[in-house]
Amino acid sequence: MAARSQRPVNVGRLFHWAAERGRPTVMHLDRPFDIAPDAGTRFDVPALAATVEDAASWLHGAGLRHGDRLAIVKENHYDFILLAAAAARLGALPVMIAPIRSTAHIRTLLTRISPKVLVMGTTVLERMTAAGIAPDDPGMTLVAVGADRSGLPRGTLRIDDVRDGSRPPVRFRGLHEPMLVTHTSGTTGVPKLVVHSPATTLAAVPFRIESYRLPLMTSRPVDVVASGISFAHNRNLSWTNGTLFRGPRKMVILSDPALDSVARMLAAHPPTSLEACPNVFQYWEELADTRPELFAGVRRYISTFDAVHPRTVRKFLGASRARLPLWAWGVGQSEIAGIAAGVATRSMVRPDRPRAHDATNVGFPPLVRVKVVDPETGRKRPRGKAGLLMVRTKSRCLTYLGEDDRHRAKDRGRWWNTGDLGEYAGYGRIRLIDREVDMIPGMSCIELESTLLDRLDRASEVIVLGVPGQLPIPVLCMRDDALDPQEWDRACRGLPELDKPRLVPWDEMPRTATWKVRRGSCANSYWAPATPMAPGSGPDPRHTTPHHATPRNSNETTVSTVNEG
Repeated sequence: MAARSQRPVNVGRLFHWAAERGRPTVMHLDRPFDIAPDAGTRFDVPALAATVEDAASWLHGAGLRHGDRLAIVKENHYDFILLAAAAARLGALPVMIAPIRSTAHIRTLLTRISPKVLVMGTTVLERMTAAGIAPDDPGMTLVAVGADRSGLPRGTLRIDDVRDGSRPPVRFRGLHEPMLVTHTSGTTGVPKLVVHSPATTLAAVPFRIESYRLPLMTSRPVDVVASGISFAHNRNLSWTNGTLFRGPRKMVILSDPALDSVARMLAAHPPTSLEACPNVFQYWEELADTRPELFAGVRRYISTFDAVHPRTVRKFLGASRARLPLWAWGVGQSEIAGIAAGVATRSMVRPDRPRAHDATNVGFPPLVRVKVVDPETGRKRPRGKAGLLMVRTKSRCLTYLGEDDRHRAKDRGRWWNTGDLGEYAGYGRIRLIDREVDMIPGMSCIELESTLLDRLDRASEVIVLGVPGQLPIPVLCMRDDALDPQEWDRACRGLPELDKPRLVPWDEMPRTATWKVRRGSCANSYWAPATPMAPGSGPDPRHTTPHHATPRNSNETTVSTVNEG
């Protein structure tokens, strides 16, 4: 009990606490930290704490002080949380922004933040400079991290330019004061900046679940725990907190989801626990098929942020040689942490099992209260009737930075409007359906997409878009960027009528920082009917000459290949 009472509730204290406790964990990186490019790829816990202290020193040298805001916009890597911890030790407010595609969105977010110091990755900075919106706000210090790039704005500083060797005083903020800002996925537009305090994160029970001793579900001293998430999000904080408390043998960081990089790391450090975002797991299915030995020792898979498809779970559980491997999944939001969570086994996701989809979209609220209400009246819905999911939790964020009005619009007293649709499934469980903005009348996109994935074994992504006034549009990513029209016809048998499929390479699909498809951008790009186009003609390069196949339902089937730059 004494150890638990002393656990830190401020991210700025987390790594030092773990170092003082003598945690034996060693972290292995797939590439050096952006903020410590010469320090290698192996860090024990004291070395992580020292990196935090070093960052606090040079951030102080850059002018960051108690009460200031630090914006962090850089390539995906674990050192997001190290920079956040460093800023928190100074009493500054760190704002972590993933390297989202839209430079205009980044510019908008920086305007809302108005940071005293901006730490920006050189790749992002180069993109913004090329777009003519390089960050040059008056009174702001810009520190670039990462590999040297051409075309960076004049006056850009590097870490060595602001390093002054000082040891600034540690001044933590209060329990209920802002401590950390992350952002929403931004599937429908500019992400919202989500403000959290120690009380809504590390002091709240949902952020501590993984530190409790749960059979088969928490890390052991012999475990090798690998994570390939978006490290700019709150999940990095809860994962770090639980993992450092349990003290596994290794933490393996997969900052790059590319197949060759992941295969290299998993071969060098075979994991017993593996976490990634659902869409990344879908992309990695090719490795599960071609290199199943990489996953032979995994006894626990974890997927967070969004719903996961049964086929994905089936493939990875099948690749494991553990006696009883588990798939733990959770769906939540940056504003409130978890909404629903569940566990799946091999038998639960068998293709012949009735309602196998329930294994990955029907779960229990994780130490939060959830109710389902009518979107119009706000009244509770009976079992089996879809409605808006409202959540009551102590992990609810304080506000949206720079957008208090938007936060108040979703705040219903002690209840939070998630914007997600679901229904009561009995025994305290919640069945997830679709986000309110993605709903197609008369069908569930989640179940339709899962069915198509099951029938298209080479598909790494299937999205069905609802477009007013026309048939739903399927957008597909195939491993070889090819789809036989007869294969598509067979996949669609017995399903609601769909428009012609659009093919998009996986790495060109518009995505959020958590690799979730930005359905709004997809709809804007691909809603138009696919029409033949001669090479080089017309201003739009996305549509190429379609391939024709045997008709389905007496209509000619066309597969359109789309390349979005």
